[in-house]
Amino acid sequence: MFSPYDVVHVALIGFGATALMDLWLLLLKHLGVQTTDFALIGRWVGHLAHGHFAHASIVKARPISSELGLGWLTHYAVGIAFAGLLVVVQGIEWLHQPTFLPALTIGLGTVIVPLFVIQPALGSGFGAAKTPAPLMTCLRTLINHAVFGCGLYAAAALFQWVVR
Repeated sequence: MFSPYDVVHVALIGFGATALMDLWLLLLKHLGVQTTDFALIGRWVGHLAHGHFAHASIVKARPISSELGLGWLTHYAVGIAFAGLLVVVQGIEWLHQPTFLPALTIGLGTVIVPLFVIQPALGSGFGAAKTPAPLMTCLRTLINHAVFGCGLYAAAALFQWVVR
């Protein structure tokens, strides 16, 4: 059972890992690489509330109020949920003695969500099949989630260093 302290601990790890991934995405964007538009994630979540799960093209879907904020909120909430998944899989002890391989494994495993849920629901197809460069999109997604996995470990290790 998670204590309130553990829940905050997990939330901080998920937040930190997501922030590291965002720094990575910012670097990619600075280098001219197209990255995720979180407004489109917010648009998709906004349409979920009206029972519309999949879109032919989320870009052409009706914009919703505050979609960018909703997209960022969703992004961080999912990152925190994935940190929770790591602790559920590894056990609460992992919070106190984090190790790299489980964090990386969970990070890489989370790639299932964009490739097989989000991208198809946004109109990009399974595994980004409907994008101009599906293999490159999948590889970028995999690398982004590997960075997230590294962030899970880094945030947990930093937390342990700070509390000691």
